[in-house]
Amino acid sequence: MERYREVATRAAEKMQAYREDLSGWRSCKRTNEVSVSWKPSTEFHGNIYKAEGILPAKPEAVFKCIKPEAGGLREKWDKNVKELLIIENICITRTITPSALMKIISPRDFLDVVLIKQDEDGTILSAATNVEHPQCPPEPGYVRGRNYPCGCFCIPVPGDSSKTQLFSFFQSDLCGNLPHSIVDSFFASSIAEFHSNLTKAVKTLVA
Repeated sequence: MERYREVATRAAEKMQAYREDLSGWRSCKRTNEVSVSWKPSTEFHGNIYKAEGILPAKPEAVFKCIKPEAGGLREKWDKNVKELLIIENICITRTITPSALMKIISPRDFLDVVLIKQDEDGTILSAATNVEHPQCPPEPGYVRGRNYPCGCFCIPVPGDSSKTQLFSFFQSDLCGNLPHSIVDSFFASSIAEFHSNLTKAVKTLVA
């Protein structure tokens, strides 16, 4: 268990470094809810994506919608989460995703250790990265993907306690011989949809 904590702590440290790193990001999608940018990952052969937006709710309410928990709100609104299972109390999660892009991308599952912490200023951090666990080997019917240090910061907006600045970082290897052009197109659109649906969720599910 201590090994998992160390892995999660390192992921949180990398998340903080990503947040502070302002260099090299290239814009790839912008909507009313979010601005998405990317740059090559230093963790694997793909890209890391950063999304920034303001949500009309307090950080606690926003985090309630994205908190990794079985049967939680995330399964109700996030179209890319078919099922989320807690494998161990330290918060090792198995996330099952449906097929996408007209089934060009087949169902995946991701096994991650998650660290959640709240800073004195009210910022809530959720950081995750891939692990292996004896209780959850790969299963037939799913391609086992790998998430590299990823997650989000729910940051109080100064002077307006009813709003949250959300920084999200996505860094996933979908595995399975997919062309880079398909993967890049999928992530840009999927991240924008994630923020759009999250904005709707905080208005309806935790209002």
